[in-house]
Amino acid sequence: MLKQRIITAIVLLAILLPALFYPSHVPFACVMLALIGAAAWEWGRLNDYGPRMSLFLGAEMVLLCALSWWLGLLQGSLLGVWIAASAAWVLGGAALLRVAVPGWPRVPKGLRLVGGLLALWVAWLAAVQARMVGINFLLSILVLVWVADVFAYFTGRAFGLKFTRSKLAPTISPGKSWEGVWGGMAGVLVLALAWVWGDAAAQSRVASLYSLLAERGWWLLLLGVVFLAAMSVVGDLVESLIKRSAGAKDSSALLPGHGGVLDRIDALLPTLPIAMMLAFL
Repeated sequence: MLKQRIITAIVLLAILLPALFYPSHVPFACVMLALIGAAAWEWGRLNDYGPRMSLFLGAEMVLLCALSWWLGLLQGSLLGVWIAASAAWVLGGAALLRVAVPGWPRVPKGLRLVGGLLALWVAWLAAVQARMVGINFLLSILVLVWVADVFAYFTGRAFGLKFTRSKLAPTISPGKSWEGVWGGMAGVLVLALAWVWGDAAAQSRVASLYSLLAERGWWLLLLGVVFLAAMSVVGDLVESLIKRSAGAKDSSALLPGHGGVLDRIDALLPTLPIAMMLAFL
């Protein structure tokens, strides 16, 4: 299993890093197009659609993103999309976590399908437009999610249930604790402050998300990154809820040793549009 994880990680990095650092945003947009298409296929499977319908959903997502690209949506202001997606994630995420695993099957199947596909489409738009802003800006969002996850894992392992009496969401993800969430938030606060200092020291031509927020007030930077860390947890929990309802351990086996694409991008689905909203509101 460990060997599989390492090989898969190396292959993914060999594809993603050149696309990310290429002077144009086009290679990155194409790689993200393939990933989002695969995630849409996984979404169909998790919602009990057959193999053919799931493949159709993956192809449909690729066509929707490609059409949006061709129509020039990426070059325009999408602030309304970011605001709507952020509101949907905050309200919808809270509602889903409240009803937990038993409540997911009660959501109409068509609504589940459309909601998931829209979330994937918006995430693709946000990721590519963030890359168009600049590599430093996009990386500041991606690294926030990774740091929140890593700090939450190790803080939860070290201090889980030492300051609280209950787990974060025991029926959805038994391994997560409130201490882990707080550790993730502390980690992203340190990251944000260090990144703002690094931007200033390097006189970066492209501002990071943190520098953009700090320019409008340190209070906004601190509240913004804590909110993003919290929403990354919501994204992770929502996907865990859906997998438990479907009786699946992973969203698929597309990434040997890592599960599926949705397993790797679940925390990014709410974080990307919310970060874009905070940066450009």
